[in-house]
Amino acid sequence: MPETGPVIASVEGLGRLLLRGDAVVAQAAGTAFGIPIPLEACRAEFHPPRAALWLGPDEFLLLLPEPWVADTMAALAAALGAAPHALVDVSQRQRGLVVEGADAATLLNAGCPLDLDLVAFPVNTCTRTLLGKAEVVLWRMAAGRFNAGRWPPAARSSAPCGRAAAGCGRPAGPGARRFAAG
Repeated sequence: MPETGPVIASVEGLGRLLLRGDAVVAQAAGTAFGIPIPLEACRAEFHPPRAALWLGPDEFLLLLPEPWVADTMAALAAALGAAPHALVDVSQRQRGLVVEGADAATLLNAGCPLDLDLVAFPVNTCTRTLLGKAEVVLWRMAAGRFNAGRWPPAARSSAPCGRAAAGCGRPAGPGARRFAAG
């Protein structure tokens, strides 16, 4: 039987929370979230069905089943109290793909500049990178399994470019005011 290539599948039903805060916030959030928030650069903690990914020294992506988002947000808000932090539900702005199979790293390397060899990018490593021209959060979940979450481009205005805000139909000049004074 011939070998098949990597399988690419959309990730559905995944909630995503973006947490900003220092190590004290991360520790308190980890207790409320039910798994440790990684403080080591480019690392992920995965305790199914939850995961916490380090995105920066004070930025973490928390993944969980979408139906749990509201209760988890409330638990995290209660645990973090007045500690300086930001917690935002970004579930609707990010799309996820899983790339799985023996050649998953090879397929991803066709559009990703990172060395995805298992030695260079071991299991539970995560980082922001480019995949083609798209910014993604890439996480190696297992030797032949990657999660690539991407933010879709911002919605574009349906108004024709270069038109005056007043809608006169004439192209706006270099000094045109785009918004009415109010």
